[in-house]
Formats: sequence, structure tokens, C-alpha cells
Amino acid sequence: MFQEIMFKIYFIALLFIIPSMAFGQAKLDRMLQERESMHREWKASESKKTGIFGNRTKKDMIETNEWMQRIIQKDNQIMEELRLMSEIEKTEITYEKNDYKFISQKQEREIALLKRALEEKDLQVVEKKSGQRIFEWTTFIFVLSTLGLGYLYWKKVRS
Repeated sequence: MFQEIMFKIYFIALLFIIPSMAFGQAKLDRMLQERESMHREWKASESKKTGIFGNRTKKDMIETNEWMQRIIQKDNQIMEELRLMSEIEKTEITYEKNDYKFISQKQEREIALLKRALEEKDLQVVEKKSGQRIFEWTTFIFVLSTLGLGYLYWKKVRS
């Protein structure tokens, strides 16, 4: 009964966790694609030379620097998303560990109860056997005494 309830809880949790993990992975993939496109833009801005005689201007360098700042911001977002996914995974593992720990403790209690019940049944069997032995001995003694008295009676009647 308890295991059925735990199975239902796991099933419902999986229904909620799997889409959220897929969403988290999709978000991370989207962020990585954005970073790649930013990197291409940075490379393009790096090769711009709008100055006199094909040199880079201050404006070209500022644009390149701005692209680099955007890339760094995107990297920070990606790192935050990875940290969040790691925390979610750690939390899930902790919950699973606690659930398995609870289940194992419950199983240990049930095993202890079954062992105790088995020991009680063994004691009952021993008591019944000892009671049966007493009955067998009393019957044996009764039969011997009856035979002995019968023999004595037969001897008295015969003489």
C-alpha cells in the first residue's frame, strides 16, 4: 500500500520534473546559440576597419568592446542557469536519497516484525511439541500401569 503511494508520488513528480528539465535544457541551448551569434558579431566587429588608410577607429574599438561585454553578460547568464540546474539536480537527488532511506528503514522495521513473529511461532511450536510429549508419556505410563494391574489381577484370579 505504501509502495503504491510512493510510486504514484514519484510518477507525478516525474511528470513535473521532466518537462522542467527539458525546458531548462532548451533554455540553455537557446542561450548558447545566442552566445555563438554574439561571438560571430564580435568577430565581424573585430575585423571592421573604417578609419583612414584601413585602420581601426575608436568607434570600431568601442563597438568591439561592447560586443565583448554582451558576450560576458551572456556567459554569466549561462553560468547562472547551469548553477540553477545543478541545484535542482542536487535537490532531486537529496529527495530521492531521503525517500530511499525512508523506504529502507520501513523495510527494516517490517523485517524485524516478521522475525519477531517467526520467533513467537517457533516458541509456540516448541510448546505444543513439549505438551504433546507430556501427553505421550502420560499415555505410555497409563498403558504400562494398566498392563501391570491387569497382570496382577490376572495372577490373583488364577491363584
